[in-house]
Amino acid sequence: MPIVPDVPAHGGHQDDDRGAARPGGPSFRDEMPRAQPYGAVPQKPDPMPTPDDAQQPASVPRKKTAGRDLGAAIAVGVGLGAVIIASLFVVKAAFVGVVAVAVVVGLWELTSRLQERKGIRAPLVPLALGGAAMVVSGYVRGPEGAWVAMALTALAVLVWRMTEPPEGYLKDVTAGVFAAFYVPFLATFVAMMLTADDGAQRVMTFLLLTVVSDTGAYAIGWRFGKHKLAPRISPGKTREGLFGAVAFAMVAGAVLMEFAIDDGTWWQGLVLGLAVAVSATLGDLGESMIKRDLGIKDMGTLLPGHGGIMDRLDSLLPTAPVVWLLFVAFVG
Repeated sequence: MPIVPDVPAHGGHQDDDRGAARPGGPSFRDEMPRAQPYGAVPQKPDPMPTPDDAQQPASVPRKKTAGRDLGAAIAVGVGLGAVIIASLFVVKAAFVGVVAVAVVVGLWELTSRLQERKGIRAPLVPLALGGAAMVVSGYVRGPEGAWVAMALTALAVLVWRMTEPPEGYLKDVTAGVFAAFYVPFLATFVAMMLTADDGAQRVMTFLLLTVVSDTGAYAIGWRFGKHKLAPRISPGKTREGLFGAVAFAMVAGAVLMEFAIDDGTWWQGLVLGLAVAVSATLGDLGESMIKRDLGIKDMGTLLPGHGGIMDRLDSLLPTAPVVWLLFVAFVG
């Protein structure tokens, strides 16, 4: 949310005490001045306010700001992009490792916030091990491997929590199974995109469309946004911003599907861009709902200018299965 610096209530050179009674002068307009001692130098009356002073604005208009360190955000974004591109187009297995690391860090952020704010102790060890195994299984064995790894991770969460007192068992394991589905299972669809012959191009298209959707929503919403989209969940989002996300993503989808994906066509890109804009917006709103329930602004502080890993994955995670499914339907 935007952070606006405090500004003074009056103009910078305007005297706040102008017009107040001063020693040596009459307090009221019809009051006679006191007699001055013999030989004393008479005091000059206070100067009357000039027309320029009277016309000074009462307050300085506040400039709209993004609310984050833009320089740090750009630097971190460029660094993350370089790591993704290098791992994606050099060694596919290295990119799978990047996804697994992001999943483990995201699980650590999510479980930490749940324990701090709600006292929910979702077991991190089986979640981290199972989450990494889930991503690798999806890459090696496809959907069947991902589902088996998901089931085993859920079972491990139930068993691991049995080593502690029974109080809160149900809410802890429920949160653990939710975390296993929300972070690693959804991320597994990114690894499954990579298994196609043009897998690197598919993953890059998925990432670019999500970024373009977020950028369009921010640019149009910041400039033209007036009608709130979901004020109780995310007051900063507007309907105009959603329109910008859809327009930007559909144009980018048509271009990328036509020129980057084997056997892809522009009209498939329009459908893909629309689906990405909707799913990315819903994913962002979903995590905003979680953070509002927890009473926090960001999931972490690992990425300067961005927040935590989960604050960058919020749009990507629910978009991954949608894009994977459309790729399978359109180009196999």
